[in-house]
Amino acid sequence: MSRPIETGKLSELQAEYAEVEKALSDPAIHADQGRARTLGRRFAELAPIIAAANELETVNGDLGAARELVAEDPAFAAEVDAMTTRVAELEGRLRELLLPKDPNDGKDVILEVKAGEGGDESALFAADLLRMYLRYAERQGWTTETLDDEPTDLGGVKSATIAVRSRKADSTVWARLKYEGGVHRVQRVPATESQGRIHTSAAGVLVLPEAEDVEIDIDPNDLRIDVFRSSGPGGQSVNTTDSAVRITHLPTGTVVSMQNEKSQLQNREAGLRVLRARLLAAAQEQAESAASDARRSQVRTVDRSERVRTYNFAENRISDHRVGFKAYNLDQVLDGALDDVIDALTRADNDALLAGTDSE
Repeated sequence: MSRPIETGKLSELQAEYAEVEKALSDPAIHADQGRARTLGRRFAELAPIIAAANELETVNGDLGAARELVAEDPAFAAEVDAMTTRVAELEGRLRELLLPKDPNDGKDVILEVKAGEGGDESALFAADLLRMYLRYAERQGWTTETLDDEPTDLGGVKSATIAVRSRKADSTVWARLKYEGGVHRVQRVPATESQGRIHTSAAGVLVLPEAEDVEIDIDPNDLRIDVFRSSGPGGQSVNTTDSAVRITHLPTGTVVSMQNEKSQLQNREAGLRVLRARLLAAAQEQAESAASDARRSQVRTVDRSERVRTYNFAENRISDHRVGFKAYNLDQVLDGALDDVIDALTRADNDALLAGTDSE
């Protein structure tokens, strides 16, 4: 049986919504872009909760009036049934909206794709995955920026790092892409295979919430920065100067290398963005593991080293092994049609959270 909606918590959120709305109406707040952006994100998070609560209150009021009318005229019974169903739907929606939120859901993302075992075929598959995410971002109206890219002679990628950002204050980039991290496996006949045999190879995907400067303060004295000549196919102009940068965060041993840009300064700035994201993810992971009472869903606790998805070209099939999702539109998925599989993962996540709250 579902737990009743916590009216006390809802009242707190309604009061917070009113405060945020008032703050955003003050022109002076927009002089501080960081503060305005934070308030805008919070307003976007609270708006659907308040809308659902207001609609539930209205429908409950109408239902009470309809029940009184039924006593006088049974013809209103159908209306009561419809309103009762709507109340149940709204309560379910509101209960879901009030679930504990991932603190990173409003953040943008740093996404890395790396070729794994499988040689050239793995690098080609990594390039396919990269294109899939770029197409998905395009479908969502997000912007992408390539921070680093190590191509191969055959058109694959050894590794690539991109930043994915929303144009809106209520970014859903992390909320949608956070499930993509892990090992992705491909089953197909490689272009280099003369016997027509199906090969299996894999590529790794790492998704990190992009950290803002205020979240991760990096002491320049904790960094060792080395410069070197970029490597890449074809003797491109990027290789003629010592423009590549390797940043080592000495306290943690975290290393980030960037060579995509011709400018050493640009590579350094891109490297620092990735470093901040990695340090933020490590700090959050440590905090979560230390909190014994932290709620973790089945999806979020999946070991990132495990295989999460298989792309079978012969059957045009995509299978996500975490939630048993299976579809036969692989060609469309690789062109960016990822919503169905992401929706399945989101539902599994929410179901696990709902089950956790209902059992308390």
